[in-house]
Amino acid sequence: MVVVTRFSRLQHLLLLQPRFQQSRVLRRPLIRTPTLIRSVMGSSSSSSSKLLFRQLFEKESSTYTYLLADISHPDKPALLIDPVDKTVDRDLKLINELGLKLVYAMNTHVHADHVTGTGLLKTKVPGVKSVILKASGSKADKFVEHGERVSIGDLYLEVRATPGHTAGCVTYVTGEGADQPQPRMAFTGDAVLIRGCGRTDFQGGCSDQLYESVHSQASLSHYLQIFTLPKDTLIYPAHDYKGFEVSTVGEEMQHNPRLTKDKETFKTIMSNLNLPYPKMIDVALPANMVCGLQDLPSQPN
Repeated sequence: MVVVTRFSRLQHLLLLQPRFQQSRVLRRPLIRTPTLIRSVMGSSSSSSSKLLFRQLFEKESSTYTYLLADISHPDKPALLIDPVDKTVDRDLKLINELGLKLVYAMNTHVHADHVTGTGLLKTKVPGVKSVILKASGSKADKFVEHGERVSIGDLYLEVRATPGHTAGCVTYVTGEGADQPQPRMAFTGDAVLIRGCGRTDFQGGCSDQLYESVHSQASLSHYLQIFTLPKDTLIYPAHDYKGFEVSTVGEEMQHNPRLTKDKETFKTIMSNLNLPYPKMIDVALPANMVCGLQDLPSQPN
């Protein structure tokens, strides 16, 4: 039996209230309570009953991993977005408990602050395919490009290039149309964070590109331009450091302290962040360029 949770507007706003730091550490790993997505404004869609959704949290790198599955399909196919190596066993336990079949392990970009779990997942679940944007330069089973779709059952994610944090960043957006869950969901990686955005000072990052990946530019059809999505589109980032879980396009258009500025002001902000490099960068980058497997068997010439 599947329990349907209907969000009220108040419940949605409460999701944006910071949690106490202590509760993050002492509670079980963060798992979003709703199993089915309903419209934030209270209207429902029959297609929403197809989608099982979980938001999971890895506290050391403050990384969110997202589980999506089509539970109306006989095989209950599922995918993970931005899995972390340290929480692979937790994720697989949940997938098995829910009776899902993991098909894809996907990354929004080559991460510098943790080792991806895609390689480890492939060793534990035969047939799972790793997915990443071709422009990332990383190894994977399936390379995707802007405009493609990744399907699980009757649900699909649109692949939208959003470079800027790195040269190979992508946002995965749930499908458009009456047969897809509404409101839409955008898994933005580090391109748009809740009330922030990813840094642009390494891995081919570029503040110009990041700004153009977010704001409407008629000549840039090869980028998503996140702020052109419907305002009620739910934004789920790859990280959060302040206890937030979800936002919307409309909220970030109004309240994001960096992305609400004009381009030149934004570039000045980004060039003066003076952030230290991620402490895991020397381990994470080499591993993530080979799908998260650091010790690959030698290949014959």
